[in-house]
Amino acid sequence: MRLIFAAALALSAGSALAQSVPVNAPSSRAYDPAPWWMDKPIIASIGDITAEVQANRAHLAATYDAVDRDVAEATRSAAQKARAITGSLDAFGAEKVRIETHVTITPLYEQYRDKQGSVIDNQRADKIDRYQVSVQVSAEIRDVRLVEPVLAILMSAKPSSTQSVSFSLEPSDETRTQMFKLAVEDARRRGELASAAAGAHLGAVRLIDPSSRACETDVLVAQAARPYDPTVPRPIPSSQTARQPMNEINALVVTANKRAQEAGLRPEDLQLPVQPPMERLQAKACVIYSLG
Repeated sequence: MRLIFAAALALSAGSALAQSVPVNAPSSRAYDPAPWWMDKPIIASIGDITAEVQANRAHLAATYDAVDRDVAEATRSAAQKARAITGSLDAFGAEKVRIETHVTITPLYEQYRDKQGSVIDNQRADKIDRYQVSVQVSAEIRDVRLVEPVLAILMSAKPSSTQSVSFSLEPSDETRTQMFKLAVEDARRRGELASAAAGAHLGAVRLIDPSSRACETDVLVAQAARPYDPTVPRPIPSSQTARQPMNEINALVVTANKRAQEAGLRPEDLQLPVQPPMERLQAKACVIYSLG
């Protein structure tokens, strides 16, 4: 009887405690302590800048085939053509044009017709008829003023296939810094307009956050997911090479074309106009101001 009475007493005490706590009461760990810059009235302003910058990287690729019954002879012919191309492109310098080559050897088998008349390859080691050696020459152009002469050299070697010219943008450190400066200026303009519309006065700067995290609504939520994690390494933008005068670029083109002509190529007959596109670049900045 004593055990039953004690159990009933504990159950009733637990029920009374549960009824004393509101169902929708917030947890004590729902919010973190407010940041130091929220001890006074503030306004959080996000500057958002979008600009168009010309692409500064181009990628070209062309494939050259050689077919022969002797795999060594086919490889020799393909390698000879690849050397003529790379020897001409080397005149631009590795800091402006980076060259890669990839070699693929494909056996070509004897063929026969089945009962339905379809042509089928006899894929057996002793039925190899010839070998096709393919050399792909890829070029990464870091000065887009050289796209047209590089493309002309690749086309003059009579490739069996080519890929379309692709462009990309790798902003320099100077460009990124200037974009951030413009974003901070835009944050101030927005802060002045917002504070004036609310009948307040924009005060001194309390915080400048390049990641814009301080202006997000989850800044006070405990254990909230953060889009920015300082422990995750971020890629360092590669700095752009110094822009050379156009007469120096023309001198490089003349040297490259001369080497191509010595190798039996005529790139001057295959100049095609190529215009680098404009790429969109965006920057944000969060600036916290006090309110007067």
